[in-house]
Amino acid sequence: MLAFRRLLDAIEAEGSAALVTLARVRGSSPREAGARMVVRPSGGFHGTIGGGALEWVALEAARAALTAGRAAALRRSLALGPELAQCCGGRVDWRIEIFDARDVEDLRALASAERDGVGSLTARLGADGRVERRPDRERPGGRLTESLPEAETWTEPLGESARAVYLFGAGHVGRALALALAPLPFVVRWIDSRREAFPARAPGNVALIHALEPAAELAVAPDGALIVVMTHSHALDLDIVAAALSADRFGYVGLIGSATKRARFLRQMRDAGLTEAMLAKLVCPIGVPGIAGKDPAVIAASTAAHLLMAAEGGEPGRSA
Repeated sequence: MLAFRRLLDAIEAEGSAALVTLARVRGSSPREAGARMVVRPSGGFHGTIGGGALEWVALEAARAALTAGRAAALRRSLALGPELAQCCGGRVDWRIEIFDARDVEDLRALASAERDGVGSLTARLGADGRVERRPDRERPGGRLTESLPEAETWTEPLGESARAVYLFGAGHVGRALALALAPLPFVVRWIDSRREAFPARAPGNVALIHALEPAAELAVAPDGALIVVMTHSHALDLDIVAAALSADRFGYVGLIGSATKRARFLRQMRDAGLTEAMLAKLVCPIGVPGIAGKDPAVIAASTAAHLLMAAEGGEPGRSA
């Protein structure tokens, strides 16, 4: 979830919003430290800190804080078993912060960093008891460091450690995949040489990139980025895939197409000098093996699952 983007949307629509963060976790808990939930005055919410009684009580506390208005951050510690009758057995601390129009400028900076894939924030409690945050572009993403009540500063993950996806192609499947990735922990750069191919609007975690030379966008992609290629041109597909495999630094290089297309591309890239080790990393066809549907939404769902596997360090199935 892009929490700071959600806060901005809520303030624009309803004037204020609450951010609930699991500040500390000891023992077993349904979510990890750093999990966030955005709560609106109307009662709507985005994200989760684990569901069940914990989330219900947190929602009630957030609504009460919204009624009281913008003030110092509130912190509470709960034992999940004795106090909430949850079987997890651990203890969690949550922090509730209220934001309104006075915070929009700061939230825009955080939302911009969130969308850019910046991994971490450096945070501290200000003199007024409110949390002050700044993007830490030098530190990779990760888990929340111990955010103790007496801590002067701590590190927070930004965007729940969202992984960078470079999606090439704004055709029917590209559109479906951009939508499928919207609620997932990815930051997407959606690239096409045809400006008119993009929709008028895109999900909050998707940046629309009009590039006359799409393959050149790989030069600024971070190491470990997940590359998905599905353009309108087989020649362009080949250029992008060959550049991605040659770079030998990405976590996934997927190409839409059949086994026949894969064989043809491998032959051409082999002739161009790519090594067998590079070629072995090509994922084509894309998607979870066994899902044979050709509808764009089906391909998108299957590919999104493939990308989740790759982001978690799993080995997506590859066609020989």
